[in-house]
Amino acid sequence: MAASDLSVILPRVLVVSRRCVRKNKFVDFVGEYHLDLIVGYGAVPVIVPRVAGVHMLLDSFEPIHGVLLCEGEDIDPSLYETDTSGLSQEELEEIRRLHTSDTAIDKEKDTIEFRLAKLCLERNIPYLGICRGSQVLNVACGGTLYQDIEREIRKKSPGGEKVVHIDYDNYDGHRHRVKIVENTPLHNWFRDSLDEEDMEIMVNSYHHQGVKVLAQRFVPMAFAPDGLIEGFYDPDAYNPEEGKFIMGLQFHPERMRHPDSDEFDYPGCPAAYQQFVKAVVAYQNKLNSSKLSAPKKALKLDNEMEKKRKIIVRSFSLAKNLYTTGRDAQPEKERELEVGAEFLESNTALSVQQENRLKQMGATIRNGSSYIEKLKLNEARERTAKNVMGKMTIEQLSDLMSFYHMMGQICSEVLERKLNDIVK
Repeated sequence: MAASDLSVILPRVLVVSRRCVRKNKFVDFVGEYHLDLIVGYGAVPVIVPRVAGVHMLLDSFEPIHGVLLCEGEDIDPSLYETDTSGLSQEELEEIRRLHTSDTAIDKEKDTIEFRLAKLCLERNIPYLGICRGSQVLNVACGGTLYQDIEREIRKKSPGGEKVVHIDYDNYDGHRHRVKIVENTPLHNWFRDSLDEEDMEIMVNSYHHQGVKVLAQRFVPMAFAPDGLIEGFYDPDAYNPEEGKFIMGLQFHPERMRHPDSDEFDYPGCPAAYQQFVKAVVAYQNKLNSSKLSAPKKALKLDNEMEKKRKIIVRSFSLAKNLYTTGRDAQPEKERELEVGAEFLESNTALSVQQENRLKQMGATIRNGSSYIEKLKLNEARERTAKNVMGKMTIEQLSDLMSFYHMMGQICSEVLERKLNDIVK
């Protein structure tokens, strides 16, 4: 693909699906609001299916310009806790009964998402974590979680303000207060909706777990009245204009909308997605710039390929000598000359300009015109070749195509250089 075409390709944001059961079948899905906002702000969501073995195939999703991780089941507590946080067996059973859909650990999803999170941290790929995605980010960086907010915070602060973090009877309509921290991205996004004294907004809430110990690299952006961290970011990895964005939000700003309407509760609700995609676009631009400016790596051949390359180069050299000296080929050299002819018969990489030069200089076994005739396979030979290849396996055809593609590229480069030298 031409370098100029890179500028019209939209950046790719990976989103891991969530698995559920529908009509006795597993179904993978991603909330539509996430996808709408990513597309609306100028990126392409690429859904990573939660199926067995996908964690081994993440290289196939490259290039990755951003990662959005959102809802899902509880994270396996063995990834951040060595005990059960002081909860009794009876309490754990009660938690599983109350939050049946969330407490079924999905280790495959854990593996996929933690690998993506760590990849973002290693390569500074923009990352936005919503709800579970924020918890994945915190744990990936060494933080821990409350396995059940209501029970653990109540034990920790018996006299503290009680906050309902999930209401199954009023799922989308439920809200609770959060206090925004000054001079943070959340403060900037919701500035016009904040009272300077209380700095609070009302957010939705769909979780029974949350950040217990925040990883050291992060700074809180919002707190619930019970002290739970509702948003955090890495200030050293936040500059959307430069492609930097590492952030986690416990609430769902994409779903904070008026009843029976797509109108947001606050103008700042979609800002997280807007700034995230801005960072994704900038990251893609940086990635493309580095690729275009990087020096091209020379082709490396194994011993067998290098031996074949030398034989073909030798054949071309003999053909050139025949042309420049005007001598006939010696019988013992005929086979060496035929190697080059046979290669060019199957080489489709030659340009019209190169064919014209071959005609002009006669760089063949006898002369240019006979060599050009060999470049054009007649119909009978083409049918024979197709019949032979039709009997080959996929692996054999793949190896054959790879070999001739590489040799054609090498031949074109070497031939072009030699022709230029001769013409000059």
